[in-house]
Amino acid sequence: MIIASTSTIHGSGYLEYLLPTLSNIFTNVKTILFIPYARPSGISYDDYTKIAQKAFVKINIDVKGIHQFKNPKEAIQNADAIFTGGGNTFELVNQLYKNDIITDLKQVLENGTPYLGTSAGSNICGVNMKNTNDMPIVYPPSFITLGMIPFNINAHYLDPIIGTKHMGETRETRIKEFHVFNKIAVLGLREGSWLEVLGDTITLKGNHTARLFQQNENPVEIESGRGVLV
Repeated sequence: MIIASTSTIHGSGYLEYLLPTLSNIFTNVKTILFIPYARPSGISYDDYTKIAQKAFVKINIDVKGIHQFKNPKEAIQNADAIFTGGGNTFELVNQLYKNDIITDLKQVLENGTPYLGTSAGSNICGVNMKNTNDMPIVYPPSFITLGMIPFNINAHYLDPIIGTKHMGETRETRIKEFHVFNKIAVLGLREGSWLEVLGDTITLKGNHTARLFQQNENPVEIESGRGVLV
């Protein structure tokens, strides 16, 4: 599994910075199943799928949207590989439950189907979706997600800006609020960073550190190339 903070970093095209890594994890994959449910900026499933297609054609992989299949459960079960894109996590999780495929998705990933998640598609890899940055535009049946990693992801993690006049809460403040009521660890994953999950080994990749928050403990910086243990 590749669990990335974002699909695009400044100055690069969609998934461009990840393509060398994806060409390795998706070895021998000819077609990837794309889950476009998060709909960034409210775009259609078809338009979102076209964006993914333009990226994956560069490494000779075709992309088909899950909405193009009559039976989404069979599409998940038969997929050679799966990509869930970013957007609104509430709507993504809502559609996974509405289409009754969240359990199927978890099962195929546990059985070794290669997976890429970016942003919202990364949030759902955690224990639950409570550390998303997104607005609650819909109300999913549950906040429980895939639990493929034993902690939550805060994608696009931003550090406090020294000297700023902005009076809003920082990401760190929000995560501290979360930990008043929840014991689940949270990894602040910065732009351009990703997790590589191979079996039980979770390794931080990319050019940045990640910030690990645990209840009643000081945050810890995880160096790139190091394993993430909670």
